[in-house]
Amino acid sequence: MRVGVFLDSYRPYVSGVVRSVETFRAELAKRGVSFFIFAPWYPRCEPEEQVYRFFAVPAPTNRDFMLAVPVSPRLGRELKRLELDLIHVHSPFLLGSLGARWARRLGLPLVFTYHTLYEEYVHYFPLLQKQARAVTRRYTVGFCNRCDLVLAPTGIIREYLVRAGVRVPVATLPTGINLAVFRGGDREGFRRRYGIAPDAPVLVYVGRLGKEKNIAFLLRALRRIGERMHDVRLVLVGGGPARRELAALAGELGVGERVIFTGPVPPDRVKDCYAAGDLFVSASLTETQGLVIGEAKAAGLPAVAVGAQGVSEMVAEGVDGFLTPLDEEIFADRVCRLLEDAELYRRLKVNALMKAEELSASRTSDILLGHYRVLAGRVREKGIQAGE
Repeated sequence: MRVGVFLDSYRPYVSGVVRSVETFRAELAKRGVSFFIFAPWYPRCEPEEQVYRFFAVPAPTNRDFMLAVPVSPRLGRELKRLELDLIHVHSPFLLGSLGARWARRLGLPLVFTYHTLYEEYVHYFPLLQKQARAVTRRYTVGFCNRCDLVLAPTGIIREYLVRAGVRVPVATLPTGINLAVFRGGDREGFRRRYGIAPDAPVLVYVGRLGKEKNIAFLLRALRRIGERMHDVRLVLVGGGPARRELAALAGELGVGERVIFTGPVPPDRVKDCYAAGDLFVSASLTETQGLVIGEAKAAGLPAVAVGAQGVSEMVAEGVDGFLTPLDEEIFADRVCRLLEDAELYRRLKVNALMKAEELSASRTSDILLGHYRVLAGRVREKGIQAGE
């Protein structure tokens, strides 16, 4: 099977969308599926087989993110030459929209993975945010209804899309995790590198440093946690436009010395960050899945997270972590309770490792391949009927 994959970000950029595509690409290759990637060009990216790059410019609100110019006079000819079975897009904008147009022109099934609550990102528009939110919601729902199948990472997001007006089939499919990738990290080496004492309790956040991730909440909660656990540290792994603002806020709150900004970390070294931690923390209100929570569980880390959107399905309350309301005092209390109770911590850590198995990349890739086969089979049936 041959699948055209259109997305608005790709490596070397690091994001949950990129990790999702790379995970499924590697797993499905074992099953005879070839992905042909259509993505923006990035500085320093090397030519890759089956990866097609579009000219791109830096986004004005995030210079690390490249915006593709969705124009190529050779694209139609190349798509026909590839003889694709279907097209799978991972954005409703730019290259995702381009992929959708070509799916219709070529009569190919169109799959869309709804990775992001797009209307929650309108703070990157300096003006008319209320109007931008409404327009974005209408546009994304309309885009979904042009597809043959929409994939939602969690049941909560599936229900959201149906309530919002999506009429085409919507299936739940979380991004799978290659469990081995997040195990065996270098705990001691990471702690030495950043001057963290061997026995200091360490909270870990992995992800983009953006306003929508609500990291300021974690910093305020850290101040409360520090009143009970004087040697606690918070490690923020990743880059993003809010880093300078967050560093300034940490200083204002008096927790600057407790916070470590690692910046972007190579994908093969993220396991060291998890291994160095004792607990994963998240306060994001916009996650469709919370993939990093699954990664943390694969590394054996329980989680304390604000129970919002897709994160609510990634943490089993009292089993592999705690879900809290958007309340810094309650959040801080759950963190301290978990780290102060050795038996509770041991039990949740064991459960985290066990629950991670439910998100194995092999399992979710089999499900995705099943969807692909059904859609491609319908096209073949139509072709046979037309030829009769």
